[in-house]
Amino acid sequence: MKFKKIALGALVVLAAAGITGWFSLDKETRGLLATLPTNRDLLFWSEPQRDAAFRALDRLPILAKSHGIPAGSNPSPLPPGSPLKLTMDVNAYMAGQRSAALLVLHDGKLRLERYGLDFASSGRWTSFSVAKSITSTLVGAAIRDGYIKSMDDKVSDYVPQMKGSAYDDVSIRQLLTMTSGVKWNEDYSDPNSDVAKFNNHKPEDGVDALVSYLRKLPLEAPAGTRWLYSTGETNLVGILLNQATKKPLSAYLSEKIWVPAGMEQQATWLLSKTGQEISGCCIQAASRDFVRFGQFILNGATVNGQSILPEGWLAEATTTRTGIGQPDRGYGYLWWTYADGSFAARGIFGQGIFIDPKRKLVIASNANWAGGARDPVAMASREAFYRAVQKAVDDEIVAVPGASPTR
Repeated sequence: MKFKKIALGALVVLAAAGITGWFSLDKETRGLLATLPTNRDLLFWSEPQRDAAFRALDRLPILAKSHGIPAGSNPSPLPPGSPLKLTMDVNAYMAGQRSAALLVLHDGKLRLERYGLDFASSGRWTSFSVAKSITSTLVGAAIRDGYIKSMDDKVSDYVPQMKGSAYDDVSIRQLLTMTSGVKWNEDYSDPNSDVAKFNNHKPEDGVDALVSYLRKLPLEAPAGTRWLYSTGETNLVGILLNQATKKPLSAYLSEKIWVPAGMEQQATWLLSKTGQEISGCCIQAASRDFVRFGQFILNGATVNGQSILPEGWLAEATTTRTGIGQPDRGYGYLWWTYADGSFAARGIFGQGIFIDPKRKLVIASNANWAGGARDPVAMASREAFYRAVQKAVDDEIVAVPGASPTR
């Protein structure tokens, strides 16, 4: 990477900030990170700044602190499989996506693993909203563990400070399906949108900043009648989980998934200014561990043959609970769903985990889209890549005598 020159003083300030692992970054990356504006949301950083930051957000405590998510000592294997025969040019696809990592796991075997943007398997990349689907899984685990009684419990049953707000009649189920009916603006290009402003909100004394912000929002539609994407509400799910389990989300994630599922590396979870894991965003993990999470879900979220989730809950979570105004697409419990039975976790700038149970397929991707948070060209290209991988798997099945394709 070729970065602009930066002021030596800024670099010294960052290096002196107690940044764990700071000097493990290459000199050019450290130089560019020193240019990051601390008073401006990362949605509005330059492309080179994002390239550097997405691999190092948990090493920049002057921007955000983080909690570690410990891994165990027995990582689950990712045995290599034969190279996947794709009809599309993978190098061109990755260049168009500005991919940092692209992995395809089929039937438990790694069929494709490539890296870009000077990133490698040893590094951690931020998940953005892929964390939402991980948070959803923790809600299911909390129900199984008895911390949460029902998906139909009200938000204020667990977060009493939401009483008297537009969330009075909103259930946990409605939070997870984005159907609260509460007003919210998720426009990533608008510095005055809710998603750009809520992190800088100054709360009342003794009130979490997010709770303070959300409880002032008005109701626009009756709960359960309208789908509207809201990162703020997913962050509220994290606060609810913390209140229910009395555990930091990072510790609960390590206990329920990171250790038993055999993740290879410790991950981290960024914290809000009030010290709560940002549950709608920002888990930093190795790309191999993102694909392991996908395989864990594909396997029914099981540990030693026993699911960490209530019976039937995962099937509900990963199939359409509400429409989103697009043909053959829908939304489950913080999972994006497809009519063919596949589903996905998605994060802005090209992060994703795609899971196709019929084909025993997991695709994990990390990127920094050139066209911004919701680059429509890159998004369409990613969907085309998913279809190409599915077709390659189908073609292999057809090539086996006596076998039948999955569709």
